[in-house]
This record gives sequence, structure tokens and C-alpha cells, in this order.
Amino acid sequence: MKALTLETYGGPEVVQLRLDVPKPPVTPGHVLVKVACAGINFMDVHTRQGKYATSVTYPVRLPCILGMEGAGVVVAVGEGVSHLAPGDRVAWCIAWGAFAEYASVPAARVAQIPNAIGFDQAAAAMFQGCTAHYLIEEVARLQAGNRCLIQAASGSIGQLLVQMAHRLGATVFTTGSSVEKCAIALERGADHAWLYDGFAERVLEATQGQGVDVVFDSVGKATLRESFRACRTRGLIVNYGNVSGSITDLDPMELGEAGSLFLTRPRLNDHMADGPTVQRRANAVFAAMLEGSLTVDIEGHYALENVQQVHARIEARQQIGKAVVWLDRELQ
Repeated sequence: MKALTLETYGGPEVVQLRLDVPKPPVTPGHVLVKVACAGINFMDVHTRQGKYATSVTYPVRLPCILGMEGAGVVVAVGEGVSHLAPGDRVAWCIAWGAFAEYASVPAARVAQIPNAIGFDQAAAAMFQGCTAHYLIEEVARLQAGNRCLIQAASGSIGQLLVQMAHRLGATVFTTGSSVEKCAIALERGADHAWLYDGFAERVLEATQGQGVDVVFDSVGKATLRESFRACRTRGLIVNYGNVSGSITDLDPMELGEAGSLFLTRPRLNDHMADGPTVQRRANAVFAAMLEGSLTVDIEGHYALENVQQVHARIEARQQIGKAVVWLDRELQ
């Protein structure tokens, strides 16, 4: 079968398009899926760069097939799988191997998708949608009347966080690296959108010096300490990404000095513990998409051969919206 493989870590050039990869076997606890569409994510870049080489949470090891999010049709089920059957339309994330014609996926990672949701929509929504859902619903426990700050709000997860927070009735402050990206946040429902420079002062001014209840920060090193300043006393900092790099010199005393803040670095894997949880999150995302309260922007549809080019754009932070790869357009 055709697949994008990785045998060594490095730049986009180390990704290999192979036409002779064996189709995965049907193994216990897994389903074999004919892949229709796969999502392209920053985690794919991190995989290629070797950032999960020793990870316990995401134990992807070389050699591997890239792609940790996809959608397609079940063609076979392994021993012990009773809630899925051949012919089921499904989607999944944080299980590698999606950039291939067939993928073996742990059944506990798989969610069934409604007939009204296309495979490209499902592949675009699963990872970012479930991430935004657990961050809003379980980590932040955001409610109507709360105030939150969403960094990098024009990104794929950022846009979903804005929409979900707005839907709950929270006041949404956002940041972006350009006027154009700030405009995207406002279109998605943000109450305020500012450039990064001086954002903490703007938040404090807009909240009469109190700060926000929650900060969602995926940027990391470039913004995290200023995020502390923008947060209220005993507020919550949710650092769920580090695209600008990791802070390696953080003294817990800083959290006390900033107002007895709570800081967490969650990962989706720990909030997708079993099949029912995965299905519940997917159901919430798909239902919101179908009712029109959640828009998942697909920036472009690409062939498998063009994934390296998209990687380069993601690394340069030029990607706005989700990119997906078609593996089989004929699947319905």
C-alpha cells in the first residue's frame, strides 16, 4: 500500500513516500480502517522532529507511518472488539498511521461519525475538536460570565476554543501575530483581539485590573510569563502547547508572586481514556458542527505527496485553518 513513512528524525526531507508498505494485519483490540482522509497536525511535525522519541504519553517510535488523525471505513475488526463492525464510518486521533491507504487503529481511540459529516470534516475536526472540548469542559470548566484569554486564537485549536467559549457565554479575549489573524478571532466570536505586544496590559485595562479567570496558552516561551500577568488572583493558566519553545527555568515561586496561580500542562491522551469518552467528545463536536455553532475551517485538501510542503508552512506558522489529505475520495 501507499504510505508516508519515517525512519529517521529530521526536516521534511526525511519523510518518505513508499508504495510497497504491507497492509497492517488485523490484531486484537484494533480495527482495520480503509482511510478516506487524514488530518495534518503540528504533532506530525513534532513526530518527525523526534520530540516524542522518549515520550510515555505518546509512545510513537521509529520506524513509523506518519499521521495521527484520520477518518474512513472499518473493513475488519480484531478479537475483543464488539462495538464496531465492518462498514462503520469512523474517525480517530492520537493513533499513528493515518497517512496510508489502510490503518490499524486501537478500537478505544475510534469514534463513529454521523452520515451527515463528511470524511474530510471528520478528519479535520477530531483532534482539534476533542482537544478544545476537554480544555473547555474539563480543565477550565468554563462557564457563562467567566473571562478567558486565548493565545494564538487564529490557529486551528484556537478558533475552536473561541467558538466554544463564546457559545458558553464567556467573555473572550484573544491574541494573534497579525491584524489579519486577529480579524479571524473576531469573526469566530471573540470580544477582543490584540497583537501579542502589550497584551497583558490590555487585558488588565479591559478587566479593571482584575485579569481573566483562565488563560489558554499554546505559544509557550514567548507568552507564558505575560499570561501570568493577565490572569486574576488564583486564576488558571492552561499551557497546552509550546510552539515558541519551552520555558526551562520556571520557578514555582513565580506562580505565587503572580497571584497564587494554578498552572497545568495537560495532554489529550489523558482525557481520552476509553472508547465511551472518545465517542462522547466526538459526539459533542459533531453535534455542534451540524447545528452550525462550530465551524471547522479546512484550509486545503492535499494529496499525500504534498504533505512535506504543508509541514514547512506549519513550521513557519503560515498555516491558518486545518489541512487534510485525501487517501480515497471514492469512500462514502
